[in-house]
Amino acid sequence: MPDNATSTDPAVQAQLDRLWSLSPGADILGLERITALLGRIGNPHLALPPVFHVAGTNGKGSTCAFLRAALEADGRTVHVFTSPHLVRFNERLRIAGTLIGDAPLACYLEETLDAAGDIGASFFEVTTAIAFRAFAEQEADACIIEVGLGGRLDATNVLPRPAVCGIAQLGLDHQAFLGDSLPQIAAEKAGIAKPDVPLVTGRYPDAIATVIAGAAGTAGAPWHPMGRDWDAAVYRGRLHYRDALGRLDVPLPRLPGPHQPMNAALAIAMLRHQDILTVSEAALKAAPLWAQWPARLQKMERGPLLAALPPDCAVWLDGGHNADAGAMLGAFLTNHLAAGDEAALVVGMLANKDIDAFLAPMRGRIAHIHALPVPGHDCHPPERFAAIAQQWGIVSSAHADIAEAIAAIAATPVRTEILIAGSLYLAGDVLRRNGQIPD
Repeated sequence: MPDNATSTDPAVQAQLDRLWSLSPGADILGLERITALLGRIGNPHLALPPVFHVAGTNGKGSTCAFLRAALEADGRTVHVFTSPHLVRFNERLRIAGTLIGDAPLACYLEETLDAAGDIGASFFEVTTAIAFRAFAEQEADACIIEVGLGGRLDATNVLPRPAVCGIAQLGLDHQAFLGDSLPQIAAEKAGIAKPDVPLVTGRYPDAIATVIAGAAGTAGAPWHPMGRDWDAAVYRGRLHYRDALGRLDVPLPRLPGPHQPMNAALAIAMLRHQDILTVSEAALKAAPLWAQWPARLQKMERGPLLAALPPDCAVWLDGGHNADAGAMLGAFLTNHLAAGDEAALVVGMLANKDIDAFLAPMRGRIAHIHALPVPGHDCHPPERFAAIAQQWGIVSSAHADIAEAIAAIAATPVRTEILIAGSLYLAGDVLRRNGQIPD
């Protein structure tokens, strides 16, 4: 699917146009092309600083953000590779703490695309190769690498020996590539396991845990699951963590949402189950407060897009788009809203996402569904949202874009809470129009 990779910099845009013309234009999993491409540019993945490799269906990006916050709080310089971007392609590559600039990005794109030649590398494979080359050429103490899709056949899985691997929350998503059941998806995610590299995971049902244990055993990776080798719980407004090294009492994350404490705990567990980089207890305690991750229950500022709304109207932006993300948003609304209160939902979703499973957990906390298209993508039509609203006994409206939806909300008695959700592509459009470009 297209990633809406555009740039205001002409040199970068010229190379992004080349990328589209050379790429197969679809997600094709496998390690053959990325291996060949990396070979042509000097195998930079073999010369990276210590790598923290993170997979998962939901929460992997937030876990990366907590890892970065802890390492930087300890005075370390960190490279970070994440996907997708929200507004600018540059967001995918953070070099020693700073997003890559347009001039070096254009250069890396050009040189990597020249090297790609007839390999037929995908958009993500070329991007991964650029990240590895940039990270190998610039000094840092650590690299945080987020898996793009799955794990076993993801382009990032050419990394031979990370410092530690982690798997965040698991759920159904990208079934066309990863399988239709949670055990199948777990097997793909656990494919990042490497010999003698700690594999740190969350707590999963027995059927999933058995799959991950098998994958770790086959790979020869020491497996450290939550509930056995480490644990965490929220108690009296604090996150309490424990493992064989002892106990930690840390602040709750500043990132909102009931899921974030366990993402922070996974990051702590990853840091404490590897022995290449030491991280102080003070840095681990600072990380929950330092971490930032845009479009994950982000409370929006009053920028140009939202200026017409009253000051007391809180707007939350989240790019979640699967059943587990919907459950998280439903729990957030239940915990956040006062009894009897309801929010307005502004939503757009790609056509290949399960709209019913995503929206169901929010039933009873939504008063009005404002349906949008997702710019540049095949998406669910407004009639699908209208049918769900009718089932719920609430109102639904269709709008051409986010600006029209916000204008319609502003022209009516406004509720004190608005949730914009359903797609990271929609989230990127919201951030761009509101002047909140991730940096």
